[in-house]
Amino acid sequence: MRHRSVADLMTPTAVSVAPGTTFKEIARLLDEFDITAVCVVDESNRPLGVVSEADLVRRRSARAVLDSAGALMSSPAVVARPEWSVVRAARVMDRAGVKRLPVVDDGGRLVGVLSRSDLVQLFLRRDRAIQEEIVEDVVTHTLGLSPSALSVEVEDGLVTLSGTVRRRSLVPVLLRLCNSVDGVVGVVDRLRYEDDDLSRK
Repeated sequence: MRHRSVADLMTPTAVSVAPGTTFKEIARLLDEFDITAVCVVDESNRPLGVVSEADLVRRRSARAVLDSAGALMSSPAVVARPEWSVVRAARVMDRAGVKRLPVVDDGGRLVGVLSRSDLVQLFLRRDRAIQEEIVEDVVTHTLGLSPSALSVEVEDGLVTLSGTVRRRSLVPVLLRLCNSVDGVVGVVDRLRYEDDDLSRK
């Protein structure tokens, strides 16, 4: 069972600007590419910061004399790596309070951008793909259970588990693993068990 990586979901062509790029040029780029932010990079294509629509509006409404990307940007740039899981990237976004992450390679150079809208793609996974991952990876390979003992139904990302497992202690483990599968929005527990091993502890 593997969470999708940042490389799987990122947009590989990130729009970037130099620190000297003007306010009006940044606004033009946001409009032209229908994006909400640009990454500010140095001569080696390493992120220095990010200028968002909010930065432009905030600076203009404050009537501040800030007319370059270097002066407007939020810095330092909070970045991600291509090999990160999307779960890790989402946590970094949430912790930093940002809507997008520039993605950098081993040398710190910009190779893409991951936005919240990219993460939403996880929840658009086909139900069949989610079902197959749960049966093959969670039930069979991870827990070593017979897939014929359980029924796994998925509708719009909602997983319903039914059937019988040998021990009660397996139920919370199974639920937790299913909830961790990319694209799952919830799990309905209709499981039964043969042995209540938890009551003996």
